[in-house]
Amino acid sequence: MALKVKVGLIGALDMLKFKKLADTRRKAIENTPVQPLPKTLVTNEKAKAMHPERQMVRVKEKRPNGPDAVTIVLESTDGKPLAPFRAGQYISVSVEIGRTRTTRSYSLCSSPAWAEQGIYHITVKRVEEDGFVSPFLQDQLKVGDTLEISSPQGHLYYEPLRDAPHVLALAGGSGITPFVGMAYALRDGYEDFDLTILFGSRTEAGIVYRRELEELAAACDRVHVVHVLSDEEKPGFEHGFISAELIEKYAAGQETSIFMCGPQAMYNYLDGEIGKLGLDRKHVRRELFGAIKDPWNQPGYPVEKKDQTFHARIIVPGQTYQIEVKASEPILTAVERAGIRAPSRCRSGECGWCRSRLLSGEVFVPEVTDGRRAADKDFGYIHPCSSFPLSDIVLEVPGQYQSR
Repeated sequence: MALKVKVGLIGALDMLKFKKLADTRRKAIENTPVQPLPKTLVTNEKAKAMHPERQMVRVKEKRPNGPDAVTIVLESTDGKPLAPFRAGQYISVSVEIGRTRTTRSYSLCSSPAWAEQGIYHITVKRVEEDGFVSPFLQDQLKVGDTLEISSPQGHLYYEPLRDAPHVLALAGGSGITPFVGMAYALRDGYEDFDLTILFGSRTEAGIVYRRELEELAAACDRVHVVHVLSDEEKPGFEHGFISAELIEKYAAGQETSIFMCGPQAMYNYLDGEIGKLGLDRKHVRRELFGAIKDPWNQPGYPVEKKDQTFHARIIVPGQTYQIEVKASEPILTAVERAGIRAPSRCRSGECGWCRSRLLSGEVFVPEVTDGRRAADKDFGYIHPCSSFPLSDIVLEVPGQYQSR
């Protein structure tokens, strides 16, 4: 039986239009004036401005902030806006000390509004025991010096689809910096949530950003600051450590997200305290804390390797280097010490900027800083910033980087 199809008037017109489509296109092409193709697209230029691979800044000001910290004001070298950021993000600062080119990450502790004026603020706390970059930035960096920095990075920012309307920020020492940025953002209308900061310091005299925090809390009724002193008991201050009891007290029965920023020891303690509260995992977020300083205390580390030193063959585009790496230090540290310029950003195992291929050998990657994708684990890729050698290794480092 033959299939009969009825075609209405509209359908017939559509078929006629389709039949003439080739002629219509040909005429349109013939009638269009010849113009050179653009060298770049507007969307690409906007993407470069929003997410530049690197930015050049000048030191505008340095000022003490507490007994062992310095706030550094950075300005764009060309007077143009710096890349925008979400309050809570960080930048990676690149410095050259001797023959070593290295990076360190610092949270932006300024208002997102100031980036439009070409201004960022960071605060550098001096690390005495094994500090390498912080003493240089505090003592050697001068007003007028230029620095290369990354675009803003990181995930410690407020996301309304994920986070509760009330954020309880747990800060220790210089870990206050991303929350200062959040307080500025709330004051300037860039964010929309309530922020309570539990700020742990040893003593009242050791509180950094105290004046700014008081001014921000006075200017914005969505910002609240509670100081917790571990070594002193004083009226108007909480005493001890930031415990589960304090967290419950200042959550005050509200639906609350927990944001944390501080040293590794603080995270180790708070993980236990927060675990007592049975919070939804998506409501607990923490800032990166850099490389593990005591890998031998991490689960699964073979302690007998702790004091050993291994040989490493580092392959970069066009060159191969032979260096030594201690089992107690991240591979990236040894690579930079040898004068090899390697890619790095977060130095905490998360961002993947230093992603390299382990061709041979064995490494230890602490679970707490293992930010690799499952496929990278299967195919032998590691993040040298958070990987510790357990044998002689051969490592292929990608990217257009040269020894200095």
